[in-house]
Amino acid sequence: MAKAQITIPLDIPDVRVLQTSVSERGEIIITIESTKAGTPCRKCGKWITKLHGRDEWVTIRHLPALGRPSYLRYRPNRYQCQDCAGQPTTTQNLEWHDANSPHSFAYDNHILLLLVNSTVEDVSLKENLSYERVTGTLERRVESRVDWTAIAEIEILGLDEIALKKGHRAYVTLVTGRLHSGELRILGVLPGHEKAEVIDFLRLIPFRILQTVQAVCCDLWEAYMEAVRQELPTARLVADRFHVAKHYRHAADQIRKQDQKARTATFEERTVNRSVSKTQRQFSSLSKKRRKPQQRRTENLETLLRAFRLCQTGLCFAGTIDCHLQHELIQETSSI
Repeated sequence: MAKAQITIPLDIPDVRVLQTSVSERGEIIITIESTKAGTPCRKCGKWITKLHGRDEWVTIRHLPALGRPSYLRYRPNRYQCQDCAGQPTTTQNLEWHDANSPHSFAYDNHILLLLVNSTVEDVSLKENLSYERVTGTLERRVESRVDWTAIAEIEILGLDEIALKKGHRAYVTLVTGRLHSGELRILGVLPGHEKAEVIDFLRLIPFRILQTVQAVCCDLWEAYMEAVRQELPTARLVADRFHVAKHYRHAADQIRKQDQKARTATFEERTVNRSVSKTQRQFSSLSKKRRKPQQRRTENLETLLRAFRLCQTGLCFAGTIDCHLQHELIQETSSI
C-alpha cells in the first residue's frame, strides 16, 4: 500500500525542485537548481547572462520539516563577462543563500528566533549544531541592513543579550520585533550590548514605525533600559521573564547558602527539626546555653522561607509587571 504524502511549499524564489529524498538518518535532502538567468559581474558590475558552467555540488542546512532536519543541494551557476579583459567568470549570487554560509537565510533566521530567551548552548543542542555554527549565524548578521519599507508597524520590540564565546565578555544584542499580524521578525544583530549601540540602532528606525511601538521587552541590563527610556519614552518597559526568574532564584539561593554556612556541627543543631513552627515550640524547653544557637537557626529559617515566598511571588507576576517593580522585588529579596 502506498504511503500517504503531502506537499509543502519551499518558499524559495527562482528555483526548481529536481528531486527529494530521505537519507538513512532520516534527513530530507532536496535537490534544486536555480531558474534565475544571469548575475552581476564581480569586476564591472554589469548584468551578465552567458552561462559558463556550474560549480561543484553544495549542500546547506534548511528549515526543518515535520520534525526532520532538511538540506538543500544544488550546483551554483557560473556566468562569463564578455566586456571585461580576460572574460572573467562570476558565481551567481542567490537571494536565499550566502556563498560563505552553511545555512540558507531562512534557517539562519530560524536559529536567531530560537535564541530569543535562550542560550547558544541550548540552541546548539536542540538543532544538533556545533557551538561555532550558532555563533557564526550571529556574526553573519551583525550590522546587516534592515528593509524598513517592508515594515508598517512594530507593536513590541525585543532586546536580547547573547554571549558569543564561553567565559568571555563578548556579547551581541539580538533585536526582534513583533508585528501587528503576530509575526516575530529579526530586525538586526548589534555588535555589543552597550547603551550607545542600542541608541544608534533605535535612531535608524523610521519615526513612523517608532510611533507604533507600544512596549519593549528586555532583560534587566541597565544599558538597555536607559536607551529605551531615552529614545522611546512612551513605550512600556517589560522585564523578560527568563532573566527575571534567574535573578529571583539567584537571590533566594544566596540566602539558602548563607543559612547552610551558619549551621554548626553540634549534635543539638543537627537534630533540630527544620519546621519553623516546631522549632519555636521546642525553644522554651532548651537550656540557656543552647538557646542562642537555636534562636539563630530559627531566624535563619524564617528568613529563608520569606526569601523563597518573595521569589515565588515575583515569578508569578513576572510576565505582567514592569521593570521598575521587578527591580524592587529583586532588591527586597537580595537584601533580606
